[in-house]
Amino acid sequence: MAEKEKKERKGLLGKAIDAVTSRDEKAAAEAEAAAAQAQAAREEAKRQITEARAAATARKAEASAAAAEEAEKKLKEAEEKLAKLEAAAQAAAREAEMQAKQEEARAKLEAYQAEKAEEEKPPTYVVKSGDSLSKIAKEQLGSAARWPEIFELNKDQIANPNVIRAGQELKLPK
Repeated sequence: MAEKEKKERKGLLGKAIDAVTSRDEKAAAEAEAAAAQAQAAREEAKRQITEARAAATARKAEASAAAAEEAEKKLKEAEEKLAKLEAAAQAAAREAEMQAKQEEARAKLEAYQAEKAEEEKPPTYVVKSGDSLSKIAKEQLGSAARWPEIFELNKDQIANPNVIRAGQELKLPK
């Protein structure tokens, strides 16, 4: 009987062990399944992270390309603006040079005109006390008989050839 009991005992114990083992095996299987699911989820998360990184890198590359295009566009605009400014500066320099030449020519013309006016300006004589037209004509022109020439040139100042005043500036013939 001991064997039968042993069998029965073993049977109960075996059943219990079998139940525990079965339960443990189920739990182990469930744990393995859960571990497999967790591993799959982990792999999926890794894949998603990798894809997200790749997408982010692609977006960065696209953004960098877009930023590079924008920078190129701005650089081109700046170069065009610089070229326009340089052209304007050159035009302004040419204009300034032309104005300087015009000013120089104008100054030369004015100097020439002043010189000509000085040359064309008749000589003058400032009347002194005791002078007369004939005395001035004799001293300045070499002949007292030339007094009418002095009178004709100065009719705007002299109403009577016999009356001249000290300090008057009279034009003399050449």
